[in-house]
Amino acid sequence: MRDQRSPTALARRTGGLNLQRTRAPETGRGGYDADARHAQALGHGPRIDAIPNDQIAPDAWSLVNTLRESAGAPPVDVMPEFMRVMAKHPPIFRRQMEMGNVLFNGRISPRERELAVLRISWLAGAPFEWGEHVVISKRCGVTAEEIERVTLGSSGAGWSEHDAAILRGVEELVADFAVSDETWRLLAKSWDEAQLIEFPMMVGQYLTTAFLLNSLKVPLGRGNAGLAQR
Repeated sequence: MRDQRSPTALARRTGGLNLQRTRAPETGRGGYDADARHAQALGHGPRIDAIPNDQIAPDAWSLVNTLRESAGAPPVDVMPEFMRVMAKHPPIFRRQMEMGNVLFNGRISPRERELAVLRISWLAGAPFEWGEHVVISKRCGVTAEEIERVTLGSSGAGWSEHDAAILRGVEELVADFAVSDETWRLLAKSWDEAQLIEFPMMVGQYLTTAFLLNSLKVPLGRGNAGLAQR
């Protein structure tokens, strides 16, 4: 009896759809104008008002400052506006902060993580996220030249094989929701299984954050120049 799970049987049931077809990733600079993207992602915002700083619950402060400590930043007594917006949905806010803390203390090195997050936020045209992570990435050893080169993607000249594979993996996940066999092979030359599991989860977490920031039109914080941040 023919295996109904075979590629031929599956293609017949899906009307001949080519399930091997992939969506080409953006490996270069991207196609949006930064000023226009700022107007779209930040203009006429915010869409949801933040909770006043003096009304933030103590447990929320603990979550935020624990995350900041993991990111190498000092504690604050004025909570960033984005977090005060997210605090309006306590269960999601808690899980978001907890996942952020897991990733900041994850198996992937801080420098590698920040290369990935910068590429995610650049491809997503996320001014707030890009600007914040330019600052974080410098604390994690990413150079100013590398930050600029992230905007050129995996096709930029000068990356090591592994760094290029990190950027390419982000590009593939954003475009096609999967890491290709070749990129997986390159990453697996340096990363263990736990790191390989962590990578797509990390990309999803920061892409989700870009969705939130751009959709809520959260204003840039002090010192954050958005997509112009270097």
